Amino acid sequence: MQLLDGKATAEAIREELREAVESRKSAGKKIPHLAAILVGSDGGSLTYVNAKVKACDHIGFDSSLIKYEYYVTEEELLNKVHELNNDDNIDGFIVQLPLPDHIDELKVTKAIDPKKDVDGFHPTNLGNMVLSLPGFLPATPAGIMELLKRNNIETSGKDCVIIGRSNIVGTPLSIMLSRNSNPGNCTVTLTHSRTKNLKEIAAKSDIIIAAIGIPGFVTADMVKEGAVIVDVGTTRVSDQSKKSGWALKGDVLFDEVAPKCSYITPVPGGVGPMTIASLMINTLRAMELNGK
Repeated sequence: MQLLDGKATAEAIREELREAVESRKSAGKKIPHLAAILVGSDGGSLTYVNAKVKACDHIGFDSSLIKYEYYVTEEELLNKVHELNNDDNIDGFIVQLPLPDHIDELKVTKAIDPKKDVDGFHPTNLGNMVLSLPGFLPATPAGIMELLKRNNIETSGKDCVIIGRSNIVGTPLSIMLSRNSNPGNCTVTLTHSRTKNLKEIAAKSDIIIAAIGIPGFVTADMVKEGAVIVDVGTTRVSDQSKKSGWALKGDVLFDEVAPKCSYITPVPGGVGPMTIASLMINTLRAMELNGK
């Protein structure tokens, strides 16, 4: 068993981006600027936003963090989105999800200028992805693809099961992995809570991507010998042995499953860092595509 080390792979990407920024500085060109909007104080969202700001600092990007209390109105949030759309200094921005129940997430997502939608969630970018047209790929699926590519994981002709059909991970990843590309050329089965015989489907698969948000959902009896496992899950669970009082748990029962795998991502340190790396790549591309 070998770890698919997302932390190390993301670090390599950050160094490449840092060199690109230094080159732009030397040429007197603009430095990429990423903005993030955070609503409320959800612990997981705060962790990810802070990690994104830290990545910007390491690479040399400019960054702005805009915080609102959970009771911010939808109108006020939309006004800020429109303001960022029209701010030439901001190359890309994200609205950290989830949002409070009184705010329509789709309405906010659709309000973002697709040219600044570095999370890749806007319907225009998702449509471009389906049609293989230029646009921004969703950060987590793109990060997973880059992780597989840079670690030379063979995907062509492989059977892949994706557990979870969300619009931001499972569904776009199923499209990306089935394309005639590298990574790609998989035979993909997209499963979900209504799938019958999920355990049997998974047990026959060469690649399992778990993105269902249930800690420890994938157990050893769902995994065949030599399978590649990508664990997208990052659920906070109570852990009094930790100073913080919580720990991140993936969708895979790691200690039980790992001995059967050829490769497996850890949690934390697997998909999470790659998501942030993809966001940074998209931000640089957004600036370049706008001719800056």
